[in-house]
Amino acid sequence: MHFAVCIKQVPDTAEVKIDPDTNTLVRAGIESMANPYDITALEEALRLKEKYGGKVSVLSMGPPQADIVLRQALSMGADQAVLLSDRAFAGADTLATSYTLSKAVETLSQVEPVDLVLCGKQAIDGDTAQTGPGIAARLGLAQFTYVIEVEWIDPEKRLLQVRRKVEGGFEVIRGPLPAMLSVELELATPRRASLPMLIDSLRAPIKIWDAGAIGASAARVGIKGSPTWVRAIASPQVHRAGPRWDAAQGVSAAVSEALDTLFSDQDFAAGFEKGWKA
Repeated sequence: MHFAVCIKQVPDTAEVKIDPDTNTLVRAGIESMANPYDITALEEALRLKEKYGGKVSVLSMGPPQADIVLRQALSMGADQAVLLSDRAFAGADTLATSYTLSKAVETLSQVEPVDLVLCGKQAIDGDTAQTGPGIAARLGLAQFTYVIEVEWIDPEKRLLQVRRKVEGGFEVIRGPLPAMLSVELELATPRRASLPMLIDSLRAPIKIWDAGAIGASAARVGIKGSPTWVRAIASPQVHRAGPRWDAAQGVSAAVSEALDTLFSDQDFAAGFEKGWKA
């Protein structure tokens, strides 16, 4: 079986900056990491490979430095890595991103058909949960979202069965291969790479594909292929902590000061009086 895993490089910080001209994330100078949900998807692909045989290919779209997350995937046991890197890909929304990744999966399938595409439920920088389903829709794959367990795969009958999270519980569903899975963190605990695998991953070749290599239309990738855009960005209002009273200096005094502060707010005082009379 051939498993394809999509991995995104995301900022390893909550202190993000936005380009005021393009309203896109500024990645320069920010430490990055592999999206945790995608690494969970990779771990599951590696486990399925160990159980059913085959190979694991990993894909990532980003600048040249995104090869770091691909080398991490290779150190964990992936068989090949492809970096989709082209200035034309920059500024893509989820529609353009899913198009680019789907074209890459199609290109992989020309050499060896892909049986299962895996990715995280969402990326921690965007939280849209749209890219995986977008890939499935473009490739015409059965899609299984919020997966917490792959119960079995039948390569001969071309079927699989998964358990997925739903509100208030879970459901078990079965469907045909090829398929796409978007996974939850509880699906698997990622393994630690061994030292020999880490060393080998630093030497391993990584294929670099541009828009031409995957036959992507220039009008459907990057900003040109993104029908959504950010109209405006504003920082949330900072709320200062409220007053505090130290009961160590006297409980009665602290309570009295707290009540005085509360009742100095006319809205609170009026609401309290109304509730008391009721």
